[in-house]
Amino acid sequence: MNRIDATFAKLKAAGRTALIPYVTTGDPSLVATRAIMNALVAAGADVIELGVPFSDPMADGPVIQRAGERALAQGVGLSDVLDIVRDFRGANAETPIVLMGYANPIEAMGVTAFADRAKASGVDGVLVVDYPPEEATDFAQLLAARDIATIFMLAPTTTQARIAAVAKVARGYVYYVSLKGVTGAAHIDAADVAAQLARIREQVSLPVGVGFGIRDAASARAIAAHADAVVIGSRIIQEIETGPPAEAAARVGTWLQTIRQALDAMADKRAA
Repeated sequence: MNRIDATFAKLKAAGRTALIPYVTTGDPSLVATRAIMNALVAAGADVIELGVPFSDPMADGPVIQRAGERALAQGVGLSDVLDIVRDFRGANAETPIVLMGYANPIEAMGVTAFADRAKASGVDGVLVVDYPPEEATDFAQLLAARDIATIFMLAPTTTQARIAAVAKVARGYVYYVSLKGVTGAAHIDAADVAAQLARIREQVSLPVGVGFGIRDAASARAIAAHADAVVIGSRIIQEIETGPPAEAAARVGTWLQTIRQALDAMADKRAA
């Protein structure tokens, strides 16, 4: 069983919501990324999304764009991301790793070469922002043959036909973008998210993670009441960039613990 499937099954049985933090590989450095990943796990991350730096990140807001620029300035690319995962697997064989990025770096490497390296490195899922489901069947099959999940995004504007297309090829989980616009936006509406998730679940049986706009324990709790996972990216990048790089892992771990505690408190209250 893929590590993503095993993780969500375990959490569902325990009545708990998955916590999925996102970080950009190479921000503030490759050495720091290794430490940050370990800090995320220690703080209670269930899955880690690793961003692949790209020069034209059309879905990313200014915070994650800055992270990508810092990584690119150091020459960090897809090969480095795969090496990071391989190194992480040397000490952690359980936490699922999802690569999140854009098609260009994968196609530059070659999709088959990428799939082989991803498998060898220990990648569990891949989310390619600019691969629409209608054009990703071959790519999804290539990954599925290596037990790697292809993850897709859905948005408030996604049509029922597009949701059905995603349902046919997606594995692992689907990522619901809770706001129109780019990452890091604010004013998440939990009631609207609940209605949208009900619409998605009419056709998608996979777990649904919700991201974009989750910035603190309150917003995480509001979304966790409806979602199978909360995904947090921009707020974590802000922790990384607001202090000395050598202390980034400690800052990120301390902050993420507040979210983990909030989610666990909700689960404990429901179980009581």
